[in-house]
Amino acid sequence: MSYCSKCGTEIAEGSNFCPSCGAPAEASTAKENRQQQQSTENVFSDALNTADTTLQFDPSDVEKNKVMGVLAYLGILVLIPILAAKESPFARFHANQGLILCIACIIYGVAYSILSSIILAISWRLYFLVSIIGLVGIVFAVLCIIGIINALNGRAKELPIIGKYRLLK
Repeated sequence: MSYCSKCGTEIAEGSNFCPSCGAPAEASTAKENRQQQQSTENVFSDALNTADTTLQFDPSDVEKNKVMGVLAYLGILVLIPILAAKESPFARFHANQGLILCIACIIYGVAYSILSSIILAISWRLYFLVSIIGLVGIVFAVLCIIGIINALNGRAKELPIIGKYRLLK
């Protein structure tokens, strides 16, 4: 069902002009296409628009523990803020985010190794599938960079996709 872009009147299928104001029907389909494109853009922006809890943390704690926040996103170095900055809520927040990211990377690495072994055992000609699946690892690098930037800026903002989960209290 389409609607007139000028007056909003419903236009019947197959009509070339609006029965109310005479505007061309193509304009209404262009408007529908724009609305569909905007709704698609909203889905992606909603995924990146995560909870920001920076105001809950003491500014001196944030300033003092930015380095610990950065270390939390560097793989196994997440253990340093977990063990050395137990009393800092800001460092614990980023340690939680980094720990979840590290666990997700390990799970992905194991699954990728198993899957690539199976695919290559079937036929080496399927190597392109292994390469395509390997590109998913870029997502983890992007999440790591987002986390480091948030920590350096003193923000306690959740990572997209995995940030809503809590392992550390």
